[in-house]
Amino acid sequence: MVDSNNTASRSARPGPTPWDVALRLLGVRARSRAEMRQRLQQRGFTSDEIETTMGRLEKADLLNDADFATEWVRSRHATSSRGQLALKRELRTKGIADDLAAEALSQIEPEDERASALALARKKLNVSGEDLHDHALRSKAYRRLAGALGRRGFPPDVIGSVVKEVLDEARATDRA
Repeated sequence: MVDSNNTASRSARPGPTPWDVALRLLGVRARSRAEMRQRLQQRGFTSDEIETTMGRLEKADLLNDADFATEWVRSRHATSSRGQLALKRELRTKGIADDLAAEALSQIEPEDERASALALARKKLNVSGEDLHDHALRSKAYRRLAGALGRRGFPPDVIGSVVKEVLDEARATDRA
C-alpha cells in the first residue's frame, strides 16, 4: 500500500520525491506556481507527480501567487531600486497573472518610486557640477542617467523630472 504522502513512483525512482524537491526550493525563497511547476518538470517528474505535489503545496498554503507577487514587489522595490515597469516584467517572467501583478504593484506609492529613482540617479551621477555647464557634457550625463533609470524600470515622467533635478542640484552645488 502506498502512503498518501508519498508518490507511487518513490520506490521506482531513486532520489528525492517531488515533495522533497519542492520543499527544498521553498526553503531558499518563495516561488510562484509557474516557477515551481517548471522546476519540477526540469527535474524530470511526471505530470501526475507534479500535479499531486502542486495540490499538496496549495493545500498546505505553501504556494500562493498573490502573496508571492506582493512580497516580491515589496522586497525588490526596497532592496534593488526597481521601478514598477521592471517589477511588472519580472512578475510576468515568474508566471504571475497581470491582475495579481497590478494589485501587488499598487502598494508602491508614487512618492516612494520617485525617491528611489532620485537616490539611484544621485548615486550614478559621475560628473562634477562644474562640467555640467558644458552643454555636451550635460547632455551626455542626462542620457546616461536616463538610460540607467530606464533600465531599472522607472516610468518616463519620473525619469525626466528626476534627472533634471539631479543635474540642477549638481550645478547649484558647484556655484555654492
